[in-house]
Amino acid sequence: MEDSNDKLFGILSYLGILWLVGLLAGKTEFAKFHANQGLVLFIADIIVGIAAVIPFVGWFIIGPVGGIAVFVFMIMGIVNAAQGQMKPLPIIGKIQILK
Repeated sequence: MEDSNDKLFGILSYLGILWLVGLLAGKTEFAKFHANQGLVLFIADIIVGIAAVIPFVGWFIIGPVGGIAVFVFMIMGIVNAAQGQMKPLPIIGKIQILK
């Protein structure tokens, strides 16, 4: 069972650039797992934001669908961290950037 600080670091990891908190302050495998998931989600959000400026396709498909997907994955990650679980996110969860 992870302590409450690790859960807090895990939750914060899914809130944009705050994945850095989990990386820098968390010392456990749990915190680093969620920091990695948060980083991957952050990069996905940036990619969706860039793709959303493409006329028509980005405005009406990539932006809205990608934005909703990122939001849903963020909620899923927060719930997993709050429950003390290390479950990978759908689609992007297998990507490991941080070792």
